[in-house]
Amino acid sequence: MVERPKKVQLFHTCLINEVYPEVGMSVVRVLERLGIDVEVPLEQTCCGQPAYNAGFQADARTVARHTISVLQRTEGPIVIPSGSCADMVVHQYEVLFYGDEEWLAKAHGVAQRCHEFSQFLVDVLGMTGIGAHVEAKIAYHPSCHLLRGLGVRDQPKALLRAVEGVELVEFREQEECCGFGGMFSVKNPEISGSMMDRKLAAVEGSAADRLVSCDLGCLMHLAGGLNRRRSSVKTQHLAQVLDEGLR
Repeated sequence: MVERPKKVQLFHTCLINEVYPEVGMSVVRVLERLGIDVEVPLEQTCCGQPAYNAGFQADARTVARHTISVLQRTEGPIVIPSGSCADMVVHQYEVLFYGDEEWLAKAHGVAQRCHEFSQFLVDVLGMTGIGAHVEAKIAYHPSCHLLRGLGVRDQPKALLRAVEGVELVEFREQEECCGFGGMFSVKNPEISGSMMDRKLAAVEGSAADRLVSCDLGCLMHLAGGLNRRRSSVKTQHLAQVLDEGLR
């Protein structure tokens, strides 16, 4: 049996650090409530995904080397509350450093320690029910990088179903992309907006009062669309639901 970790490193991501710090605090509170000490490497910056997706490979490698160096100096599992950033570190770093034996080995060593937030709770801690209670009707959006990149499909839904008072609703074409895709929404705003509207129409048709995901890029994109539609549907990261339910 693998020993239950007592400590984790939080890779908080740019969007959490700069735009949604409350999500980071929810992640910390949930983990601490489960008996896990949380350390936050202070020198961490971006994972490099924006540069990577925009085609600036050299810049992405520079950022990735910094991130790897920072995380290498730490101990224990690395928890990343974002499917897209986790996929970048776990899979795309090995693409970035293909042919570079030294940095490929370093990237692989860090990648083996990384877990997306819901993945860590379910697959590492072996938990779904954590004693949370929230009265809500929730639609869950499985982000593309989390679902297709990391292969995480059931863990977030298992955690939500285990929250007492939550009704998890299904909706049409649930696993379709929301249209964000980082640089995709900048380069192709009309297509991105159309995909978002299709997703939000399906969410509103489910009669859910909350839209939950494990990726803040998607949630930021969808929250903007919901605001423009003057919708009453509230967006939350999974960690915020669990944190609310534990307080």
